[in-house]
This record gives sequence, structure tokens and C-alpha cells, in this order.
Amino acid sequence: MAHNKTKVLVLNRLFARNTFFATVAVFIILGFVTNPVLFYGQGTAAPAVDTARLRAEVSWLANTPFPRNVDHPELLDSAARWIAAQLKQDGIASWEQTYLVNGKTYRNIVCSFGPRTAKRVIVGAHYDVCGDQAGADDNASGTVGLLELARLLKKNNPALKYRTDLVFYTLEEPPSYDTPDMGSFRHAKSLRDSSIEVKAMVCLEMIGYFSDKPKSQQYPVGLLKLFYPTKADYIAVVGKLGQGALVRKVKRNMQRGCAINVRSINAPKFIPGIDFSDHRSYWNFGYEAVMITNTAFYRNKNYHQPGDVPASLDYGRMAEVIKGAYAVVCGF
Repeated sequence: MAHNKTKVLVLNRLFARNTFFATVAVFIILGFVTNPVLFYGQGTAAPAVDTARLRAEVSWLANTPFPRNVDHPELLDSAARWIAAQLKQDGIASWEQTYLVNGKTYRNIVCSFGPRTAKRVIVGAHYDVCGDQAGADDNASGTVGLLELARLLKKNNPALKYRTDLVFYTLEEPPSYDTPDMGSFRHAKSLRDSSIEVKAMVCLEMIGYFSDKPKSQQYPVGLLKLFYPTKADYIAVVGKLGQGALVRKVKRNMQRGCAINVRSINAPKFIPGIDFSDHRSYWNFGYEAVMITNTAFYRNKNYHQPGDVPASLDYGRMAEVIKGAYAVVCGF
């Protein structure tokens, strides 16, 4: 009888110890995945963002006569000229990076801030769309966000440590996606070919759609619902495994600079969505890169659908994301 009691006691202790270590392991893994930021510190003062202008510019891009896609290079050219004109209107010089695909010319638009010869920070967004859609969230929101970021940098003239290039990419969407025809691939390759040092790349991919409805946010793995909101009311910083330091830095500065819930994740690239934008091009060339996103199709059912129109976006929260992006650039 005493032997059985001793055996039970030993088993209970083993169970408790194993449970303790399993719990610790879960929290360690959770820390690597979610990148908790416990102390925000003092950040960059949030500048004003004109939501009416955001709405008007998203509407302009979303209402071109034909979709701004690979089949309509003349519409992509029109969008590129419009981007350059908006920058020029605010006193910001830009230039084109052009390349050929099947005999047709496509172009990235680039503008620069900060010390010319310093290591670079790249912030980018694509201005093309998938198929025959208007593409308000995907990715007029990112394009307009990048335009507004350029204006904030010009107006406020912060003391940047790194040269900061803002790049408006062409041909992110299929059939160019995951090929050397992506505008971001050509840009990243040009940096590597010229042996240019890059501190980090930040991709703005779908930053306009939010929802306060219960269960409006989905995830690629059901377990993530235990650690992330079920309402689509936040913005996410996304990185691959091994990028914890960069993701936390971007997340911390966003939290300092904007009044919106900021979440983050480090996950394997094979999880759907982790590498679904232009940051993947920089990974291909060994550069550190993260994505700022509303999680795309995990919340926005209009993704690559006719419903992706300007009226579906939340311009107030989009403005907060842009403020956060400004704080990120200033915080490098």
C-alpha cells in the first residue's frame, strides 16, 4: 500500500514537472512568434494625416478606366505618372527604374530622404492590381499610404540616420508574382548587384480594411486565435523566423506613433500569407524585410474581388497606420 502511494506521488511530481516545463516551452515559443513589447518608451510625435486626401487618392487609383494590371501597361504608366506628379506637387523629386517584360516597359517610382551615402532603409508598396479589380485595399491603400509618408518626411524633415528610399512597385500581382518580373525583385536585385547595404525593408501591403464585428478576423492556424484578436481591428507586423529583433523594433515604433492596436508575428515562410508581398523579393537577396498589413484575405473578403472598392475602407485607421509607419522610419 505504501509502495503504491509512493508511486502515485512520484508520478504526480513527474506530471507537475512536465506540465511546468511544457508551459514554459509554450510561453517561450509564444514569445518568439508574437514578439511581445513590454516597454514602448518615448517615440516620434504623431503628425497629422488628412483622411479626406487619403479617400480621394484611393478613389483616383481605384477608378481608372481599365484595371492597372500587367495587361494594361498604359494604365500602369498613367498610375506611375500620377504618383510622380503627386510627389512633385509637394516638392519631392522622384525617378523611374524601368525594365522590360515581353518587350513592354514597366516602371518603379522612387524618391529618397536622409543622408545620401548612408546605409538604406527601403519602404515600398505596389500600385498594380490583380485581374480586373479596382484594388482599393490591394493595394491602393499601401500606395496612398506611401505617398502620405513621403509628404510627412518632406514636411517634417526628421533627422534620419539612414538613407530612406520610398519605392512604388509595379507588377507585384499574378502572373508576375513569385517571378523575376516583380518590380520589387528588380529593385532588390539592383541593390544587391551594386553591393548596397540595406538596414531593413518595410512593405506596406493592404492597410485600409478593418472591422469591429465579432469573428471578423481569421488565421491560417486555428491555434493562433488563442493569442490574437478575433476582431479585425488591428494592424500586423509580419516577419519570418529569425527576424524577431527587427519585427519588435518595427512594432515598438508603430505603437509609439499611432493610436491603433499593433500585433506582430514571426512564422515560417510556408504558412500562407507570410511572404505574400514585395518583402519576399528582399528576402531572396538576403536583406532583412517585414510587412505591415491588415492580414489581407484573413479578414478582407473583398480580396481580389469586385468588392474591393474605396467605400469599404476605414480611412481613420488607415491614417493611424501611416502615422505608425512614419514613426518606424524615424526610429531606425
